[in-house]
Amino acid sequence: MDELVKIVSEKAGISESQARTAVETVMGYLKDKLPAPLDTQVEKALDNGSSGSSLEGLPEGLMGLFGDK
Repeated sequence: MDELVKIVSEKAGISESQARTAVETVMGYLKDKLPAPLDTQVEKALDNGSSGSSLEGLPEGLMGLFGDK
């Protein structure tokens, strides 16, 4: 999740603290709205990102969840 926080901070021009709040808010929203198997997959992808793995491919994977290719 740290990588995503950094990206949001840079793109939005806000502090990392503000970006972390934004990312956590969106994650909470997704957990509430997505079925359990999907919210778990999103959380795993973000956890892998914070342990050094890239988030590359996450946007495409999320689009696939919603029926886009």
